Amino acid sequence: MLVKDLMSKDVAAVSPDTSIEEVARMMKEMNIGSVPVCNSGRVVGIVTDRDIVIRELAMGKNPVATKVEDVMTYGISTASPNMDIHDAAQLMSDKQIRRLPVVENEKLVGMIAIGDMAVRSKLEDDAGEALSDISKPAHTIY
Repeated sequence: MLVKDLMSKDVAAVSPDTSIEEVARMMKEMNIGSVPVCNSGRVVGIVTDRDIVIRELAMGKNPVATKVEDVMTYGISTASPNMDIHDAAQLMSDKQIRRLPVVENEKLVGMIAIGDMAVRSKLEDDAGEALSDISKPAHTIY
């Protein structure tokens, strides 16, 4: 099974100059915890609800004045639509991440999450193993 078989295709994205307030509102309305950050369609990072809390609110910053580029995670891992789902699960486990933007020809085409693997596939073992590894103390979570 390939990533394209399980990925979400209708993915919201924001630009680096989007305000934190706007991203937080989007996350609430769409019931999501992370949003890829794109510049001209290319993924340049990701912003999570945790980024907003830890890097923004806990630091006493103003979410109206702060831009996504000030709190987002740069240099993120991505998957390709034709990546084997086992490889994507291994990458998530190795990097201790829960979600991967899916990129094709340098453009965002979807998002794959551990939950997608566990719920919509027969790969509960891979997803469970990755979740177990991700639950260990981590240096990066997105």
